Amino acid sequence: MSRISAAITATGAYVPEFVLTNSMLEKMVDTSDEWILTRTGIKERRILKDEGKGSSFLAINAAKNLITKNSIDPRTIDLVIVATATPDMKAASTASFTATQIGAINAFSFDMDSACSGFLFGMSTAASYIESGKYSKVLLIGADKMSSIVNYKDRETCIIFGDGAGAALFERNDEGLGLIDEYLKTDGNGREFLQATYGGSSYKITPEVLLKGGQFAFQEGKTVFKNAVFNMANATSKIMERNNLRKDDIQWLAPHQANKRIINAIAERMGLKAEKVMMNIKKYGNTTSATLPLLLSDYESRLKKGDTVIFTAFGGGFSWGSIYLKWAYTQNQKN
Repeated sequence: MSRISAAITATGAYVPEFVLTNSMLEKMVDTSDEWILTRTGIKERRILKDEGKGSSFLAINAAKNLITKNSIDPRTIDLVIVATATPDMKAASTASFTATQIGAINAFSFDMDSACSGFLFGMSTAASYIESGKYSKVLLIGADKMSSIVNYKDRETCIIFGDGAGAALFERNDEGLGLIDEYLKTDGNGREFLQATYGGSSYKITPEVLLKGGQFAFQEGKTVFKNAVFNMANATSKIMERNNLRKDDIQWLAPHQANKRIINAIAERMGLKAEKVMMNIKKYGNTTSATLPLLLSDYESRLKKGDTVIFTAFGGGFSWGSIYLKWAYTQNQKN
C-alpha cells in the first residue's frame, strides 16, 4: 500500500496597500536607502494602517484570494491553522475568527506561534493531519501584522519588518508528491536575543514599560544573524544528506525572507545558483510567518509538477528547520 502524502494544491496571498519605503524611513530614524538595501536587501515593506484591523484581516484576505482563485468551496475545508506571532488578541484565537469569516463552517481551527518558523512548523502540522487519513483539506495561513509590535524609533527593527499574509491548501496525494521529509529544531536559550517581552503572562505592560517602549520587539542583530546562517545551512544540509539530494536535484530553495545576506549565504553553502532561490524580500521585507507562503504565491506560475523545493526558516525561540517537498502541480495545467 502506497504511503499517503500531503501536497500543496493551491496558494493565496494578501499584502496591505500602504507602502513604507526606505526614503520614508530616512525621515524617521538615522538610516538611508543605500544602507538598508545594502545590509538587508529591502527596498520597501507593506503596512496595515487601518485602525482595528489585525492579523486576522490579513489572513482572511489571503484565504479568500486562494478560495476565489481556485474555486474552492470553503465548506469542504476540515481545518484552518493560522501561524502568527501577532494574534489579534490573547483570546480568542485568530484562526477561529478567520475560519468563520471565510465560510469554513465545517472546520476546526487553531493558532500556531513559532515566530518566523511558524509557517514552516505549520507545514509539518498540516501534513500530519492529512497523512492521518482523517482529514481531506487543511488550510494553512501565515499572517503577521508586525507593525503592531515594531518601534519606529528603533533602527535595528523598523527597517526589517512588514505586514502580510499567505495561504496554502494541503490535500492528500497518492503520486509520491508533497511533503517528503523534515528537520525541525528549537533552542529556548536563544529567546533572550529576539523577543517581544511585555504583554505575556510573565511580564505585564505597565505605564513604566510603555514609557520605555518595552511593548515592542527587539533583537540582538549580530547574534541572530550568525545563528540564522549556521542553523538554516545545517538544517538544509541534513535534509539533503538524508535524502541523497545533490544541488542539481533541487529546483528551488524557498528561504525565510529575513535578510538578503542570510539568504545568499544559505544558497552559497548549498551550492545553488541565484536563479534557483526564491526571493521577494525587496518588496515586502520580513513578514515573519507570511514570508514562505508569499514566496509560493509569487513563484506559483514558475513552479512545475515534480519540482523539488527545499524550505528553510529561522526565528525567535530560537526555532529553525528545513522541509523537503515535491511540488504537486503546474499552474496552467490544473484541472
